[in-house]
Amino acid sequence: MVKVGVVGATGYSGAKLVELLLNHKETEIVYLGSKSYSKMKFQDIYKNFTGIDNLILKNQDLLEVSKKCDVVFLALPSKVAKDMITQEILDNTLIIDLGADFRLEDPNDYEKWYKATAPDFNILKQAVYGLTDIHGDKVKSTKLISNPGCYTTCSILTLAPLVKTQLIDLDSIIIDAKSGVTGAGKGLNLGSLYCEANENIKAYGITTHRHTPEIEQELTKLANQKVMVQFTPHLIPMNRGILATCYAKLKDGVTSEQIDKAYKTFYKDSLSVNFLGKNKIVETKYVKDTERIDISYTIDERTNNIIALGAIDNLVKGASGQAIENMNIYFGFDQYQGLRKFASTPL
Repeated sequence: MVKVGVVGATGYSGAKLVELLLNHKETEIVYLGSKSYSKMKFQDIYKNFTGIDNLILKNQDLLEVSKKCDVVFLALPSKVAKDMITQEILDNTLIIDLGADFRLEDPNDYEKWYKATAPDFNILKQAVYGLTDIHGDKVKSTKLISNPGCYTTCSILTLAPLVKTQLIDLDSIIIDAKSGVTGAGKGLNLGSLYCEANENIKAYGITTHRHTPEIEQELTKLANQKVMVQFTPHLIPMNRGILATCYAKLKDGVTSEQIDKAYKTFYKDSLSVNFLGKNKIVETKYVKDTERIDISYTIDERTNNIIALGAIDNLVKGASGQAIENMNIYFGFDQYQGLRKFASTPL
């Protein structure tokens, strides 16, 4: 059994991790970390876990935790993990960081977008960006996996085949993405309160959202040339789910047959990618609680634009589920062990 620790276990992503790990036949939870709820039972914080009374929250030093665990998940806010990780910790255990501190390869980009000192470069250069459907083959080569962001996962996977094959003009990409409220985390935030979010929709982080450089970094690698995108996120009044609507100008003469081939070829080995094809509608309720992304596209013959759509569950494929995928790959388990491919209900 793989001995597992979760630091930040009482946040939304942390709690989802606990749920997934409890249903994973190859893992044993040996540590749950929480600064705010130390010494309390996990079931007293999340009553859906009633009956599992042996999970006690603790607040231990990460170095000590690393000596007990084969893998430690960090479900912490940005700017926290970068000051916790040392080489000694990485020598002890695998770290899978669900935060943003090790996602950007250029320290200057981190400092620009996060307004904070970049992580130690000797640690940063060891990190593998754990977008499993693209970088799964690199996961086993490191002890530090940086789990992608939720908007980022949905946007990159929706656009990747089009960018890789350069069927689109790379300077024309616009991403209009919408997320449920859990994407903002569990911390007290005025904009996430029921009275603020309900019966409302709003754009935020316009031109400044921190997932922008993450998306550009990965699309640039795929295109083998610099890619810039116009990315605008929106908050919508539902608990979970992300829908990314991605616009781009098709190159002259590109056909739907070429587009279909690009997607099917790129994702031929990715069981979590459900490519629906042309003129299909994707909906967040059909990916809820699953490790799946649904993708479709439509061509506007009038404007010669392609509109590609992607939908994920931000807490699963966009966070905790993808972290489990990374763990599975690293330890040689089936990549989707403990994860669901189908929503239990459309309601």
